[in-house]
Amino acid sequence: MPNMPPNSIPLYRNAIEPLVVEEARRQIRQLPPRLLMSLNPQQLIAQVVAYALNRLPALYATSDRGWKFQQQQAEKLQPQIEKAVRQGLAAVQRDPLTPVWESPDSEAAEAKKAQLDKRRRIASYRRYQ
Repeated sequence: MPNMPPNSIPLYRNAIEPLVVEEARRQIRQLPPRLLMSLNPQQLIAQVVAYALNRLPALYATSDRGWKFQQQQAEKLQPQIEKAVRQGLAAVQRDPLTPVWESPDSEAAEAKKAQLDKRRRIASYRRYQ
């Protein structure tokens, strides 16, 4: 990337990227809660978005007028965006080298495991009442 002052607005933007990020978050929210408990959400979104963007056309703009035009073009690609994100989710979940799973010894994984164990104890207690 060219030398730019920190916090400056880039001279070019990909109009399809926000739609892909939004779709990835939507599809990830629909995953089963048990699966979500074992995933690292930031890594998962990053991997899925990168996968999908690599399979979709880039729609860069350098002006507000160009941005509006490219956004209209991007919206026409919604079915392809949904498909690319769905494929990305499947791909990163299958790949054992993709770092989307919480490591078993991480603090976050321990906290999620404790939360899940607590829910199981409450559920089993309610069954016997």
